[in-house]
This record gives sequence, structure tokens and C-alpha cells, in this order.
Amino acid sequence: MRTRRGALALFGGVGPALALALAGCETDPNAPYLWGIGDPVRGAALRAPRNFGEPSRWADNPANATVAVEQQEFLASELATDPRYAPVLNPAVLQTLQQGRAEMRDYLGIPASADPQAVIEAMRRAGAALRAGNQAGAEAALSGPAFPAGPQAVLAKLGAMPRLPQTVAAAGMVASDFDRLDRRR
Repeated sequence: MRTRRGALALFGGVGPALALALAGCETDPNAPYLWGIGDPVRGAALRAPRNFGEPSRWADNPANATVAVEQQEFLASELATDPRYAPVLNPAVLQTLQQGRAEMRDYLGIPASADPQAVIEAMRRAGAALRAGNQAGAEAALSGPAFPAGPQAVLAKLGAMPRLPQTVAAAGMVASDFDRLDRRR
């Protein structure tokens, strides 16, 4: 509630409907960074500690665990090739993100060779289905070659997320490096 009031105060001059919509963004971990108005890579990096910085916080909440996986996959893939950030990002950040992604994939039984975009889209669809109470939809989203253990096994693991040290380190490092980049500007 405190964040919502702060957002309302900050955006008080833009109208109550927009201010409430912006404040609601804080409560939805799957909301696009300012609806695409902002930089989605930067937004994901700055929210990394919340979204995947401690995966065990999503135990018993597989819908939010899908966000952790999706955001980590997105950053590990995007930062490797993004022409704006790849040249200026600390190389250790990308290496740690890739190690964290490997750790997360190993835990969930996702092959290292799985297409990152396929994993991202599957996690988005599974998360949306879970938030809608559609277990069958979540299982359908997690079917296919990226999930050889099967959807029930993946959903069970999403609902029992442990602490993953490389993932935790990656989230902190990427947010810290983006903070460093912001301070340089």
C-alpha cells in the first residue's frame, strides 16, 4: 500500500486513472516495463532482484515463479546481443546471468539447447493460465521439446522453487550494473 500511495503522490498531476494504473504496475510482476514506453531491458534489469533475485520466495506461487524464469531468460538472451547494452555491460554480468540461466534450466529440467524465446513464451502463457486458474492451459503451455520432463513435473518444480545461488547473484549483478550505467549518464 505504501508504494501505491507513493506512486499516487508522484504521479498526482497526471490524473487519477493513469496514476492508479501506474501504481498497479508495482503489484504485477509480469507487467511490461511502463507498457513498453520505457526500455524493457532496463526495466527487467532493475526489477531482477524482485523478479528472480530469490526464487525461493515464489515457492507455493508457480505463477510468479514463471515470471522469474521468463525474466531471467529474457535478460540472459537480450543482453548478449543488445547493441545498446552489450558493449557497455560488465562482461561478468552476462557470464553470471548465463550461469544463473543454466542453473534455473537444470533445476526445471529444461535442456541447455532449448530456444530462449520458446521458454520465454511458454512461461508467459503458463503464468497467465495459472493466474486465470487454468491448470490445463498451464500444462499445455509447458508441453513440448523445451520441457522433456513434462508439464506436471515443471509445474511442481515451479511451485517448490529453492534458493538458486547463481540466479541470486545474477539478479543482483545485473541490477547493480544498470545502476552504474544510470549514474554514468
